[in-house]
This record gives sequence, C-alpha cells and structure tokens, in this order.
Amino acid sequence: MKPVVSTAVMRSCDAAAIAAGTPARELMRRAGEGIYRSYPWRGPTAIVCGTGNNAGDGYVLALCLRRAGIRCRLLLTEERFSSDGRFYFEECLRQGIPWSLCAGAPDFSGDAEIADCIFGTGFHGRAEGIAAEVIAAVNRSGLPVISADINSGLNGDSGLGSPAVRATLTVSVGARKTGHFLGAAKDTIGRLQTIDVGIPVPPGECFWLTEAGDFHTVLRPRSQLSHKGTYGYVGILGGCAEYAGAVKLANLSCAALRSGCGVATLMVPRSLQAAVAPYLLESTLTLLPDRDGHMRYEPDLLDACTGRLRALAVGMGWGRAGDNRAILAHLLAHYAGTLVIDADGLNTLAELGPDALRPAAGRVLLTPHCREFERISGYPPEQIAADPVGSARNYAARTGACLLLKGPCTVVTDGQTTYLVDRGCAGMATAGSGDVLSGILAGLLGWVPLSPLTAACGAYINGLAGELAERESNPVSMTSSDTVRQIPAAVGQLLGSAPESSM
Repeated sequence: MKPVVSTAVMRSCDAAAIAAGTPARELMRRAGEGIYRSYPWRGPTAIVCGTGNNAGDGYVLALCLRRAGIRCRLLLTEERFSSDGRFYFEECLRQGIPWSLCAGAPDFSGDAEIADCIFGTGFHGRAEGIAAEVIAAVNRSGLPVISADINSGLNGDSGLGSPAVRATLTVSVGARKTGHFLGAAKDTIGRLQTIDVGIPVPPGECFWLTEAGDFHTVLRPRSQLSHKGTYGYVGILGGCAEYAGAVKLANLSCAALRSGCGVATLMVPRSLQAAVAPYLLESTLTLLPDRDGHMRYEPDLLDACTGRLRALAVGMGWGRAGDNRAILAHLLAHYAGTLVIDADGLNTLAELGPDALRPAAGRVLLTPHCREFERISGYPPEQIAADPVGSARNYAARTGACLLLKGPCTVVTDGQTTYLVDRGCAGMATAGSGDVLSGILAGLLGWVPLSPLTAACGAYINGLAGELAERESNPVSMTSSDTVRQIPAAVGQLLGSAPESSM
C-alpha cells in the first residue's frame, strides 16, 4: 500500500518539518532537484512558473538544468514571488538563465519539453487570465509535459479543475495527494512519481492506495478439505417487470461465483422466472411472490429465504415501486449477515432515511456513485465534489456502514480506515458495471468477513477485470459481460501477487 494524504495534512507535515529544523528554502531545493532527477531532460526546456512555492521548484529545476548544460528558459505568468521563490529566481538571474513575462499564450515551437510549475496542490477555483492562456498553450504544444507536484489547474484534494495541464509525468513532492487519483486525475496526471524530500508523514494521517499484493489476507489459501458450504451461500435480490435485465442478473450471479462463494442464489419476482432461468447455469434460483411484477413483502418467507445466506446483495434492477421499502427495512432490522445495498436499493434507503442504518442487525456495505451518495447522505453535490474522501468518511462514521464510493478512483471507508482503489477504465462506463461489482462483493463476502480491505479487494478485482476486458475489446464496444469473463484472470493476478508465506 502507498500512503496518500490530503493537502491540509501535507501542509501541516511541511510546517512540522520546518519547525523541526529543516528550512523551507532547503525543502524547495530538494523538491526542484528531485524533479530534475525524475525525467531525462534533453532541452531546450520551457519552465512555466506562477507566483508561489511551486514556481520556486521551477527555479531550482532551471539551476539544475543549467549545471547539466541543458538549455532552458523561464516563462512567468506574473512577476510576483514567494520569499523563498525569489531567492532562487535571483540566483537564476545571476546564472544568466533567460526569462520573460507572458503577455499571452507562449510559443513553444522551439522547445523539446515543458516543465509545469504554475500552480501547486493548494490551488482552488478556476485558472483564469494569463494562467489559463498558458495552460491552453501547454496542452496544444504536443510536447512532453512534466508537472511539479500536481498538474496546474487541478485541485489537490478533489482532482477536479478546468482548464488543467495534461501532463506526461507528474512528480508528487513529499507524498501522494488525493487529487492525484480522484476526479479528472486519470485524464490529466500521466505517469505519477513521488519524490522524498524529507517531510515525515504520520501513518495515522494517511489514506492508503491499494496495490495487487495487499489482499493476501482477503484471498486466503483454500483447503482441499472443504466444500461449497465452506465458502458460503450468498443471495442476489433484485429485478422487477420494468427492469428484468435477465442477462445482467445472471452476470451478477456469475460474478459472485467467480469471486469465490460456494453457492450464489438469484432471488427475483416470480413473474421473471421465464426471463431469467435460461441464463442461469451454476447459480440457483429463488422465486419471491410479486404483485404486478414487483416483489411483495412477506416477512416469514423473506427470513426463510435469507436465513442461511452469509451475504445478500439488494437493489439491482429492483425498481422503485411495490414493497421495496418494507423489504429493505425488514432486512436491515432482521438479516444478520452482510447486506450489500446498491442501485435501487440505495434509492429505497434514501426514502427510509439515514437513521434506518443505525439498528442494522448485520453489517452493511453501501456502493453508491456520487449521485446516489447525494441522495442517501443529504450532502450537497458541491461538498461531495470538493471533498469526496472526507464526505465518505463522515457519512460512514455517522451511520456505522462501510461505504464504497464509486468513481474513477473508488473510495472505501468505515469512517476510520480509508482505502483508494485506482483501477478501472473508460470502457466500464456501460450498463451493468456497478451491478457486476455488487456480484463480486457478494461473492467475496460469502467467505470473507466485511472490512474496508475486503470491500477494496472487490473494487480492485472489478477494476482490474475491466481493464483486462478493455484490452481484449476496446473502450467503445466493451460491455459488463466482458468484465465478468475477466474476473478469473484478475483474481489470478492478485493470488499471484500474494507473499509466498501467505499461500
């Protein structure tokens, strides 16, 4: 796992390092030299600088390039400096490094690469004026772009911002920030590299970016002396007349089995039997009473059908009619296994209100995307967009649920421990991808207890399987069924990444 921090934590760690005796000017020197060592510069190099300490990193980079005999020039958006930045800028002047003040969009036709040092991770709002013109010119240039700490224009916490520099390489200084992974980061960051400049970050202040080798405690070795019951019975409850989605529902069952449970049972309204049954092979089918194609609430039957299930995924293709609220309220109050709530299950939860989670008889895992999270949390969209990690943590702590907030980078948290899962691809923006994730999670939870790490493992498998599917297909033609077919390969990669002692 790799540590990731908020910009506020990074600022406090930076201040602590300075208070402990490392001058800010020395940290700036280390940052600029680290950026220099991170890329095979060939020159001529254009270094575009703003007004803050990020610009200071650029001035140190210019000095490093001059010492290496590589031609460079400084382009300033404003003739304004931080105190430490001014020190290194004046040294650049003494060394005869050429500079100019941007009056409009620069011409990069004579350059081999561009160093982006306009804004740092503390940037908020929207780039405007000369800065916006420079960013647009950088993006039009077609040259390799190396961003210092974060792409100029991106928010260091949310990863949102437009316009923003599209980089070939982003060199994170001191620690990775959440903005390197969330929001538009995948479309702009390029390759991410982190340099150590001697700023200690306390582990308790970190979030954790998951890697393939982190899940050996989830995907545990299997005994030869075992049977299907060892790995658990799981249920997938969903479907209605308007959203029969027979193939999608079958994919859920298949995804659950592919992620390791012993038996997957698809639970649908009785009227969907003819639509769903032909698509089920290894999964079993439980038919629930319905009215006009929507499930009817019969508590005794519900208890009988779910009593032996270790995990139950609820809400996929469920619709928003019938007795859904009564069914979900009953499951929350009486079902002792792990409940995975997704899709229309989340819409139903929003109708019940957040207090419905408090008396839950079992563990609850919620899997919303941002719009669904708005509905269940009541948080305004601008709050979630600005701080998705903080919003997710606050909600999980308040409700006692484990939350998996889907997006280009998935946030998984129980309010205390937080994981980021940076796997997945554009091809997964297709119907059923979230449903497949719910199937994978249900399958894992059949044989592994719920924890943030278990949920992160499910998200990692889903994202990796999607990436493998996209390579085999393409981002335009890919479907969620393609992801399901790649689950065994994704699980195999994780098993192959586990330490030998754990296998």
